[in-house]
Amino acid sequence: MLLRPLLLLAAATVAVPAFADEGHRELCPDRPGLGTPACTVEPGVLLFEIGLADWTLDRSVDSRSDSWTFGDALLRAGLTPSLEVQIGWTMLGHIRDRDRATGDVTRRTRTGDMTLALRQNLSNPDGSGFSIALMPYATLPLGGKGVGAGDWGAGLLAPVSFDLGAVSLGFTPHVDAAVDSDGDGRHTAYGSVAGVGLDVSDDVSMTAEVSLARDEDPDGHTTEALAGLSAGWQPDADSQWDLGANMGLNRNSPDIELYFGFVRRF
Repeated sequence: MLLRPLLLLAAATVAVPAFADEGHRELCPDRPGLGTPACTVEPGVLLFEIGLADWTLDRSVDSRSDSWTFGDALLRAGLTPSLEVQIGWTMLGHIRDRDRATGDVTRRTRTGDMTLALRQNLSNPDGSGFSIALMPYATLPLGGKGVGAGDWGAGLLAPVSFDLGAVSLGFTPHVDAAVDSDGDGRHTAYGSVAGVGLDVSDDVSMTAEVSLARDEDPDGHTTEALAGLSAGWQPDADSQWDLGANMGLNRNSPDIELYFGFVRRF
């Protein structure tokens, strides 16, 4: 039921004529993947990105948790040739937790939090050659309990990319004031993503990534390790369909995540 309006929204977005011209930079979306690109949107241009559906499975000895998100939207707008603003919001999230010992099941369906960010590119804002950016962000606790974090958070990303032609390298180190697991207060978290991108053809690309993140939550310090594989297909210069999968590499990480989404430039 929820997918139908989201797919209709994506179809309507495709049908809207793009205001792009041949002077536009190559499309450089945040989706898909674990990392963040260093490129920025040029002035007067909007980039709408949406995760149509996302499923994450996290199992432990005592429990199993299935999480879904629908309509994980991001709007990016160029302010200057090297600066963009971003607004993100998760339209709907659903979590199903099952206690393995008792069989008890709890369910939560809520909207998610909102994210505000700026990305300032410091070298090659179109993402060509060597490109680097700084991206401060803040999250606002607008989501319902269990889906939203419960308090505000903030952080800084420093995405770096090396465009080598058909192959590209990307790194996204970050440091965060992450929300405590009890939803009250913040703690330090940090880590990085490293990835290799490959242009399979003129309109298909693939990326393989690994991510390590250290979380110093007062409830217990953990290190999450993930491996991800994603692909994007650009049917034209101003849109992209994508899908991807992430896999946990240690017991502190979710077992698997599957997702797909869409990007449109205006």
